[in-house]
Amino acid sequence: MSGMTMSQKILAGHAGMESVRPGDLIEAQLDLVLGNDITSPVAIKEMEKFTLNSVFDRTKIALVPDHFVPNKDIKSAEHCKCVREFAKKHDIEHYFEVGEMGIEHALLPEQGLTLPGDVIIGADSHTCTYGALGAFSTGVGSTDMAAGMATGKAWFKVPGAIKVVLTGSFQPWVSGKDVILHLIGQIGVDGALYQSLEFTGDGVAALSMDDRFTIANMAIEAGAKNGIFPVDEKTEAYLSEHAPGKTWKAFSADEDAEYDRTVTIDLSTLEPTVAFPHLPENAKTVREAGNIAIDQVVIGSCTNGRLDDLRTAARVLSGRHVAKGMRCIVIPATQQIYLKAMEEGLLKIMIEAGAVVSTPTCGPCLGGYMGILASGERCVSTTNRNFVGRMGAIDSEIYLASPAVAAASAVAGRIASPEQL
Repeated sequence: MSGMTMSQKILAGHAGMESVRPGDLIEAQLDLVLGNDITSPVAIKEMEKFTLNSVFDRTKIALVPDHFVPNKDIKSAEHCKCVREFAKKHDIEHYFEVGEMGIEHALLPEQGLTLPGDVIIGADSHTCTYGALGAFSTGVGSTDMAAGMATGKAWFKVPGAIKVVLTGSFQPWVSGKDVILHLIGQIGVDGALYQSLEFTGDGVAALSMDDRFTIANMAIEAGAKNGIFPVDEKTEAYLSEHAPGKTWKAFSADEDAEYDRTVTIDLSTLEPTVAFPHLPENAKTVREAGNIAIDQVVIGSCTNGRLDDLRTAARVLSGRHVAKGMRCIVIPATQQIYLKAMEEGLLKIMIEAGAVVSTPTCGPCLGGYMGILASGERCVSTTNRNFVGRMGAIDSEIYLASPAVAAASAVAGRIASPEQL
C-alpha cells in the first residue's frame, strides 16, 4: 500500500486507524470546534433539537463574534446575544467578547488554540487557515458544527491531494497573497475540489508565518478541502511565542505518498498580482492590469489583516497620501495586532496618509458594513472573495490584491504596485 499525505496521516490518527485512502468515509475526533456570530446561532438552534444538552468539552470550542461586531443593527445584536448566552450557559472557555475579540482566523492562532496535528472544524469556510501550522482544518456547515460541539466528532471523506512545490524566494513587494492568487489563476476556483493543497519544497522556508496563513486561508478559493504546510523552525518559533508549554505532534507526508497532481511555483518569478472580478481565478499581474481607476481600498480581513500586512501597507503609505476622493479603510485583524500597530506607529502613518482605521471586524469583506460599495464602484481589497455583489451593489467590482498593491493603489487612485509610485 502506498504512503499517506500529511492530511491523510492526521485524519487516520484521529480516526484511530493505521491508514486511510482517498474516498474513505471516517469518523474523526476533533481538537477544536469554531463558530462565529453568523453561523453559531444556527448551530445552537440545531443543538437544542438534540437529546444531548451539553457540549463535549467546554475547552475545545471557540466562539468568536467577528462578522457584525461591534453590532451593526438589531439583528446582529440578537445573534451575538444568542452566542453570548450559549457560551455563558455552557461555560465555554474560549468565548471572545468585544474588546478581546478579533477576526476568528487571525485570533485563534494568536491565542495558541490551533496546533500542528490537530483536526479542527469551523462553521466558516476559511477555517482552512490553520493548515499554516500543520493542522488539518476545514470549514463545515452549522449542522456539522452543532454535532461537533455535542459529540466532539465529525464525519469526513478522506481527500486526495495536490502537491504544490514552492522553490526560490520573493522579489521585493511580493508576498503570500501573490502566491495564492497565482496558484488559483493557474488551477482555477475548482482546480482542487475536495482535495488537500499540500505545500512543500525549499521555498516554504522563505515564507513568513503570515504568508503561510494567507495562502492556507485561500485554499478554499481553489475549491480545496484544506491547505496544509509542513512544520519547520518558523512554525516552532511561532508556537513557542503563542502556545508556550502546549504539546502537539507534527506530521509529514510519506516519501511514497500519492498525489493527484503536482504544481511547481518558483517564488522568484512571481510579480504583484491582482484577481479581477468576479472570480479569484481571474489573476493578472499588476503590469498586465492596465489603467483601472478605483474608488475604495480595504486592507484587512482574515486573509491580510495581520501585523506583517499592516507593516507592508505602512511602508507604502509612509510620506504619501491617498489619492483625492479615495476611501482607504484599514482593519487590524485582532486587538493585539491593533495594539502592536499602534505601538509601532503604523496607525499614525496610515491616518496621516488619509486612511481610516477600524476596530477588528470582518465588516466589508462579506458586504456587511464598514465599507459597502455603491453601484458601479470599484474596490481593491486584501480580502479573499470577489464574487458578484460580495461587497455591496451587484454591479460593483472587487479586485483582490496584497497589502502592498492595495496601499499603492490607494495612493495612485488606480491599480498599482509600489514600484509604480
